[in-house]
Amino acid sequence: MNSIARPQAVSGRASQRERLPALDYWLLGATLLLLGFGLIMVASASMAEADRLTGNPFYYVIRHLVALLLGLAGALALFRVPMVRLQRAGPWLVLLGMLLLLLVLVPGVGRTANGATRWIPLGVFNLQSSEFMKLFMVLYIAGYLVRRQDEVARSFWGFAKPMLLLVITSLLILLQPDFGTTVVLFATALGMLFLGGVVLSQFTALMTLALVAGGAAVYFSPYRWQRVTTFLNPWDDPFKTDYQLSQALIAFGRGEVSGVGLGNGIQKQFYLPEAHTDFIMAVIGEEFGLIGTLAVILLLAFITWRAFQIGARAERLGQRFSAYVAYGLGLWLGMQSFINIGVNVGMLPTKGLTLPFLSYGGNSIIVACLVIALLLRIDHEQRQSGAGQQGRRRWSRV
Repeated sequence: MNSIARPQAVSGRASQRERLPALDYWLLGATLLLLGFGLIMVASASMAEADRLTGNPFYYVIRHLVALLLGLAGALALFRVPMVRLQRAGPWLVLLGMLLLLLVLVPGVGRTANGATRWIPLGVFNLQSSEFMKLFMVLYIAGYLVRRQDEVARSFWGFAKPMLLLVITSLLILLQPDFGTTVVLFATALGMLFLGGVVLSQFTALMTLALVAGGAAVYFSPYRWQRVTTFLNPWDDPFKTDYQLSQALIAFGRGEVSGVGLGNGIQKQFYLPEAHTDFIMAVIGEEFGLIGTLAVILLLAFITWRAFQIGARAERLGQRFSAYVAYGLGLWLGMQSFINIGVNVGMLPTKGLTLPFLSYGGNSIIVACLVIALLLRIDHEQRQSGAGQQGRRRWSRV
């Protein structure tokens, strides 16, 4: 009788494994919801500006949709790549990123817009190498922490080597100039090294040095210092230096609780600069009010939390590279979202950072899709590794 019952039990476990979803559909659903809503809001925020500049009100919408399709296609391709291959490719990818950052600075190669040289023209598409460098750096540092875990935790040199590479990368990005991306990249890398077990005294010393260097970069740069003073008092010169922030605050004020309705916003119509890019959250606040703003924040917070949850599971399963990648991606998404929203509502000085999944910007959308593909791949490998029936039941419920 036991010999009959055991094959039945094995068959039952196998069938339960087959019923286990191969994807984290909650994460995928939240991402698709934000991407779809972002497309709608880019259309709402950009049509008046596009019609004035190009004569085609759908100019930015079409370009955003093309970038979204490219991002989804890239995400599907990246999802099929095992994490072990990405671990081996990390050093080569960061080298590629460094070369692209150098190429941007070559006269005649990099494209300049609004006083910044950040793009490499590739026909119909402009490549922003700093966006992809954030992804490459996360993969590289995750692999370094796996290879040099003991060295990072016990010696200064183990901590200093990736920091030296990070400083060089940050300087190249600052030369574009792009202070916001530098802050996100540096903070993400520091967070990953902290989670990797770096000596606390060394980490504290480097954090202090980074804060001093960042403060000096702001103080000795007139336009950055002007943004700080504007942030401290956004109403002392609302028609000149404080214009963008004051218009964003007016947009949130007009939205009140439930908003004025999709398409009915006024600020986006030649009042609020960069309404479809850096300040798209202000347009959401005006048209959907506090309810819409909180809904977007909750979705972004959920994706960030999900990244850390996936990282914690990977660490419990001994998949350390996947764990550090998930932690790094969570830190990156969380910080960039916080900075963008903080700038929109006047909590932080104005900085040119897009809102992940929502803002117009081909490179930002493509990289955001690749980030989710990596998180889904890590989660998929966890499910395939067999973490126990209790873990499987928990995954299927959450």
